[in-house]
Amino acid sequence: MLQLKKFIPVLLMALVLMPAMLQAQNQPSREELERQKRAIQKQMDEAQSLLKETQKTSKESLGQLRALRNKIDLRARMIRNINEELNFINGDINTALRDVKTLEKDLDTLKQQYAQLIVAAYKNRSSYAMLNFVFSADSFNEAIRRYQYLKQYREFRKRQADNIVETQEQLKLKVKNLQEQREKRSTALKSEKDQRATLEKDRKEKDEVVVKLKGREKELLQDINEKKKAQKKVQDAIRLAIRKEIEDARRKAEAEALAKKKAAEAERKRREEERKRALAAAAEAAKNNPTAAVTQPPPPPPPAREPEVAAEKPSRVLNVLEASPEAAALSDNFEANRGKLPWPVESGMIVSYFGRQKNADMERITEENDGIVFGTRKGGAVRAIFEGTVSRVFSIPGAGFVIMMKHGQYFTNYVGIQSPSVRAGDKVRTGQVIGSARSNEDESMGVVEVQVYKGGALQNANNWIKLR
Repeated sequence: MLQLKKFIPVLLMALVLMPAMLQAQNQPSREELERQKRAIQKQMDEAQSLLKETQKTSKESLGQLRALRNKIDLRARMIRNINEELNFINGDINTALRDVKTLEKDLDTLKQQYAQLIVAAYKNRSSYAMLNFVFSADSFNEAIRRYQYLKQYREFRKRQADNIVETQEQLKLKVKNLQEQREKRSTALKSEKDQRATLEKDRKEKDEVVVKLKGREKELLQDINEKKKAQKKVQDAIRLAIRKEIEDARRKAEAEALAKKKAAEAERKRREEERKRALAAAAEAAKNNPTAAVTQPPPPPPPAREPEVAAEKPSRVLNVLEASPEAAALSDNFEANRGKLPWPVESGMIVSYFGRQKNADMERITEENDGIVFGTRKGGAVRAIFEGTVSRVFSIPGAGFVIMMKHGQYFTNYVGIQSPSVRAGDKVRTGQVIGSARSNEDESMGVVEVQVYKGGALQNANNWIKLR
């Protein structure tokens, strides 16, 4: 019990300090904050550019509302980034203040000590007093020690003077650094104030757009229903194309297996015929020459076999879409990049995520996405998010072109393409331009949807593409 009581204060202290320690571990570094700030600023510039594009239409649209919400979210992130930066600056200011106070205290102490040395030197300023101090020693050795003492005294006094000068210089640097940090804090506070003011304007603009859109809610719901019909056509066509791709791969694999089986059977028959001919020739030779030793010729040697190599146990079961080693390796590489696949557009924003998405400002507006929808400038370039082979390129009325790319057993589908620049069978590298983004009639920005399939199963694209 006594030992437990000893540990109680320690446990209480640990409970008090733990939240602060965890917060310090989760707090990003200053370099990371600066990197985030640059990235957020770039995204804000892109969001502003897209917003200007959506504002060119005569009437408000859901695209304009999305662009405003994206801009508001980014500005809120920027404000949080500035506040975290202010925490660092305030810490630097507090440290600089402590250093200045410590140096001022040290400087006062050094000056007092030096003043005492000067007074003592003044009282013993005559050369006679110095010589008398040395030669009044009782022995030669003591005189030497007194002389060394005087020498060390002079050196100490000089060091004290140097320390004072050095401390004064350090103090000047610390005061200058403190002033710079205060100016930096003032700039950051002004930036945060400006961001908050702009954020408030953006929110008011968004609220105005919401009011106008709610007046056209019936029209918007009708548009969404039309999009759902086009979306169903897209999915039916994609699933049909994937089933055909799988069936073609299965037929090809079966044909190759049958061809191998026939080749093996033909080889077996050929070897059997050779063996029969050899036996017949031996029998004929024995008949014509009875005195010769009858020996049965050996059967022809079997064909040379490849050296056996211990087969590695496969980590997973391969399917018909991974019939070749290259296709299996492509599947593995695609899986290894889960959550790291790049965006299909160089600049822009995520308009909507995979799955059921309820509009935060309009209760009756809900959209169901089969992939991630990206917004970019009108006619902006669309790029492949991973290397592979173009499987299909086809057009769906009301949805533009669809480009299907195969990556082993995986497929990525790009829906809403205009002017595709690739065709079926093309080998495509990551980042290669495959077309441009199509814009809907009520949208001024280009929009493209990226879907991910594993075989015939639709995947959650949010888990595959890197979300900024």
